[in-house]
Amino acid sequence: MIELRDVQKHFGTVHAVRGVSLDVPAGQIVGILGPNGAGKTTTVRMIAGAIPPSSGSVRVSGLDSVRDTIEVRRAIGYLPESAPLYREMKVGDYLAHRAGLQGLRGTARRRAVDSAAEQCHLGEVMRRRTGQLSKGYRQRVGLASVLLHDPKLLILDEPTSGLDPEQIAETRGLIRALAGRRTMLLVSHILPEVERVCDRILLFARGRVQADGPPGTLMGELPGAGRYTVEASSAGSLGASAEMVFGALPGVESVEATPLNESWTRYLIAFAPSAGDQRESIALAARSANLLIRELRPQATTLEDVYLRLMAYAENDPGLSSRAAPAAGAA
Repeated sequence: MIELRDVQKHFGTVHAVRGVSLDVPAGQIVGILGPNGAGKTTTVRMIAGAIPPSSGSVRVSGLDSVRDTIEVRRAIGYLPESAPLYREMKVGDYLAHRAGLQGLRGTARRRAVDSAAEQCHLGEVMRRRTGQLSKGYRQRVGLASVLLHDPKLLILDEPTSGLDPEQIAETRGLIRALAGRRTMLLVSHILPEVERVCDRILLFARGRVQADGPPGTLMGELPGAGRYTVEASSAGSLGASAEMVFGALPGVESVEATPLNESWTRYLIAFAPSAGDQRESIALAARSANLLIRELRPQATTLEDVYLRLMAYAENDPGLSSRAAPAAGAA
């Protein structure tokens, strides 16, 4: 559905996107994450045909985003963070108006409105003004409006921003229900939401894709996932505190101590990327210092852990992308 080949984008002296290459198959839900200025929004705008690449090629459903811009835009449904609604219009009238802008007339327009309203569960609000709706319903109306022309590709920008937990769960279910026949790009800063909804995640930093893969792969296999919880006591130690012992281990980034009682302390030990399994080295260091350990376990890695580590690492090592293990389909 989407093919990018060595895509670059310059804005004057600013190098916003630096050689992004990737393939997105039809039907996949792809989450796009990254800090401000990472290049993700620029990449999405090039996919949508809103701006051309400075070099490289972007194709959507076999169409070139520059040469076939109009056809590419017709194949895409784009929902920004704040749905652009006419607040004085009734929901049904608004959807009919948007369908007309897509060139739908007569029976085709009525069918498109009915289908989009049904998919987004809008039946009970079709005669209400959009300005009277809750934020959750306004998001549904916005989503229905981009489904009217039955696009092959949906681009959703922060679709759950500002929603309460119940509305987030409803929107998440709606997005999953729309998957299958359509490809989706989901731009979001809500990491748990991306983890639950998306089949694949692209992490952008410094104008490049720094990591690419399913959420489980990124959390379980990407270098830099090593954090350990240790409960230890210095009673009977050979003079060195547990914090000093653990802090002296090769590759340690940080040691955080939380006292549990007068005898025991819980330590969170974080190792540098590529450190590998450190349980044995922690145990050996504790034994050498005569420290008592009653618990030693790897800490469950979250998408937020991976995100923060990769972003920090990318700032110091622009070549990280050449070492991150890409998922199948990444170039």
